[in-house]
Amino acid sequence: MLNFESDYLEGAHEKILANLVATNEEKLTGYGNDIYCQNARQKIQAACEKPDAHIYFISGGTQTNALVIASMLNKTEGVLAAETGHITTHETGAIEFTGHKVLTLPQKVGKISATDVKQYMKNYWNDGNRDFAVQPGMVYISQPTEYGTIYSKKELTDISAVCDEYKIPLFVDGARLGYALASSENDVTLAELADLVDVFYIGGTKVGALLGEAIVFTKNNTPAHFVPNMKQQGALLAKGRVLGIQFDTLFTDNLYFEISKNAIELADLLKAGLKEKGYQFYLDSPTNQQFIILENKKMEKLKEQVAFGFWEIFDDSHTVIRFATSWATKRADIEALLAIM
Repeated sequence: MLNFESDYLEGAHEKILANLVATNEEKLTGYGNDIYCQNARQKIQAACEKPDAHIYFISGGTQTNALVIASMLNKTEGVLAAETGHITTHETGAIEFTGHKVLTLPQKVGKISATDVKQYMKNYWNDGNRDFAVQPGMVYISQPTEYGTIYSKKELTDISAVCDEYKIPLFVDGARLGYALASSENDVTLAELADLVDVFYIGGTKVGALLGEAIVFTKNNTPAHFVPNMKQQGALLAKGRVLGIQFDTLFTDNLYFEISKNAIELADLLKAGLKEKGYQFYLDSPTNQQFIILENKKMEKLKEQVAFGFWEIFDDSHTVIRFATSWATKRADIEALLAIM
């Protein structure tokens, strides 16, 4: 059975496993204060060209989103996000569970626009009854989006400018950030992204780590009591070393960036092969997630040999499915999938 269901199916890169084994019997202080967490922070700061950035390590993406958003908003504020955003559709109300509403914006290929953000802000502040409404207090986007698309430098700059105008933070979900940075269509460096946003995270779970995300506050803007909030919400690992060693490894010798390229190169190979065979794409994704429209009977037949992601119903007889490549996908896997297709 071939499996292209997601990009977190494999364990971890062999260098991470080797370093976890090599350091296993070292006695290290806990809660992210060990030498490997310190090294990882310094390497991430260097990669972002932000020597004063504040960096925290969390085990997973949903917990990261909930923690960051709840810590940065006051009680009456909500977060603006695409109607297809991860916090909107795939986190079982985790943001609302913290007491904050997700305020949805229209999307085009998974992306929101600066124009729509500004219009929402204008409408709120011009509303005579705004004291009885949820105040938009943050903008959340993903890079890449749920549809594998990426924001250009201009799009990010324009959204960032609106956020600056209304004095609200811009938060970027980077669960798959490595794959956005590796895309041939990407024109935003990690350092430029760090300049344009207030907080983002670098995803490890889907890009070579066993688990873990690195939150980066870029403007000396860590919320008050952030570490106590981490502890209260179960997000502060006693064995912080487990995350620190992984990110220390990923940001040594550009490993994070190099392994991300594999997913993109093989997704491009898959895309070219599916196009040659005449398959219809739902949209044009330049990253590791590829979406095709498949007749339902063919989809059921394909399930006998291939695991893939259900995405959405297209019409009564067709479904949008997703193939995801990863840092560990092999060329032979792509060739086998194309032979089956």
